[in-house]
Amino acid sequence: MSVVLRNVQRAVPVRRAPLRRAVCALRASLGAARFDVGLVCAGNTLMQRLNGAYRQRPEPTDVLSFPYHQVVPGELPRPRCRDDYNLGDIFLGVEYIHQQCRDTGEDFDSVLAVTAAHGLCHLLGYQHNTEPEWQQMYQKEAEILEELNRLTGTSLRPLTAGLF
Repeated sequence: MSVVLRNVQRAVPVRRAPLRRAVCALRASLGAARFDVGLVCAGNTLMQRLNGAYRQRPEPTDVLSFPYHQVVPGELPRPRCRDDYNLGDIFLGVEYIHQQCRDTGEDFDSVLAVTAAHGLCHLLGYQHNTEPEWQQMYQKEAEILEELNRLTGTSLRPLTAGLF
């Protein structure tokens, strides 16, 4: 199915084609290639508003995921009709991510791909509120990033390294 990518910010140039390819590969490595995903590249103002409305944290952030289904981590949704072939939407805070990359010297495009992997895991029920949840999510992120690394020759690692 499709990955619909929209860039609704103008502060940071985004290379859409490599990001879309990465998300397609990550989605396939999760076994969810037949599901649609919405990917929105957003600026700080929108991310702050969404983070405040949905997480009661009125500050910009790197990623917010809005799953279409509620699933147990490790299980795919069981669609009943065509409209159910939707994993949900991922909002990437590209302005926030870009600033972090400038501060740390990390490659922006690589961090976007890793952040998208994190968002995809959230769409499939993975969380990191407790250490056991974090371990499960970290393992899944590492697994799918390893597949992306194999396909692209990169060496990406999960965002949540060292969270607990």
